[in-house]
Amino acid sequence: MMPTTSLSGFPELLPSERFVELAVLDRLRTIFELHGFAPIETRAAEPLEQLLRKGEIDKEVYLLRRLQADTEEDQPKSSDSVLGLHFDLTVPFARYVIDNAGHLQFPFRRYQIQKVWRGERPQTGRYREFTQADIDIVAKDALPFHHDVEIARVMAEALGALEFLPPLRLQVNNRKLIEGFFRGIGATDIGAVMRAIDRLDKVPADVVGKELTQVAGLSDAQATVCLQLADIRSTDLAFVERVRALGVQHDLLDAGLAELAAVIEGCATINGVTVEADLRIARGLDYYTGTVFETRMSGHESLGSICSGGRYDALATDGKSTYPGVGISLGVTRLLMPLFQQGVLAGSRPVPSAVLIALPHDDDRSRCDALAQRLRSRGIATEVAAAAQKFGKQIRYAERRGIPYVWFPGDADEPGTDTVKDIRSGEQVSADPDAWLPPENDLRPQVIMQRVER
Repeated sequence: MMPTTSLSGFPELLPSERFVELAVLDRLRTIFELHGFAPIETRAAEPLEQLLRKGEIDKEVYLLRRLQADTEEDQPKSSDSVLGLHFDLTVPFARYVIDNAGHLQFPFRRYQIQKVWRGERPQTGRYREFTQADIDIVAKDALPFHHDVEIARVMAEALGALEFLPPLRLQVNNRKLIEGFFRGIGATDIGAVMRAIDRLDKVPADVVGKELTQVAGLSDAQATVCLQLADIRSTDLAFVERVRALGVQHDLLDAGLAELAAVIEGCATINGVTVEADLRIARGLDYYTGTVFETRMSGHESLGSICSGGRYDALATDGKSTYPGVGISLGVTRLLMPLFQQGVLAGSRPVPSAVLIALPHDDDRSRCDALAQRLRSRGIATEVAAAAQKFGKQIRYAERRGIPYVWFPGDADEPGTDTVKDIRSGEQVSADPDAWLPPENDLRPQVIMQRVER
């Protein structure tokens, strides 16, 4: 095979990095399932017409066709028969809910961890192929607000369980709050105001202020008070009085303040991640109707949000029923790749093997294979040396592989003469393959964190 070059935007992980990713996914799954979320998987491809309903992603969809699709019968008969790879997990989930509504119990709680594809310009934190981890709660016709609080708590708990990451900040706002505020000051183009405010983490406040006056049609005084609102953030309920002090009145504002307060109060006992009311967060997409989420990682703010979502009261409809939902999506690849590239995270070893069985002679292989199987039956990842070299060479082989222990079989006619050596410390002890266990941290690769304080 000819040498190949890497494909920009399609990351591939080394084994030690993949161990870290699997550790993250295992912890996420554990937390999600503890809260009763059921796993699903949707197909990779959707009709293009379905994908484009979200509106803002049309230039980034990858289309599918067969290489030899050149005959008339191979050509798409209509726009809904053109297939594209899904660019997120929300659009296919909406279709999944409608297709399977008769088999689901509502409110339906799902988690979904899959690859997605997006035709973006590759850069740090943005990839053409990446893994997302989503949780959603969906109901039929009406979804009680307490599920917004629950979604925030579950994802905050899951993020807090990833203690090897830099500090994370889950930022929460409410679209009712900001829309009611904008209506209360007399704004006429609410969407334009929200889109401008949503740019505050990308451009300076004075640039946003000009956009508010020149594009959204606000007066200087209106723009100023909008920026004052966006400057409010708090990890407790102090934000409520700060908003009230701005003197704006509207029923929708009152409803949004109450809902946001409930989310912040509901997450007050979560450890390991900061949950904060941040009134800059607007989420520019029109389908959000209440709670909205974004998440920043300390020291990596240039990545933008690595975990986002919110409340949408019309996730899907079949013409008879509407399915409202609330959910949040974690960009697993977006989160981990910069940490790998900077050497912040790695696996403790590149192989699962905790033990290498040394091979005294070639004719001992069947005996060593049986010994390895006894260790494996007890949950100890084990491999047998490839060749019957001098023990020193076999130890160096284990060192290169990152295997911490070498097992030396004793005399076949003298049971109890086996020994095992920790090649890091040099300690060697007698060992029974039916009783010996390595320390818990050596049983499988661990996540190693460097230069990060939490």
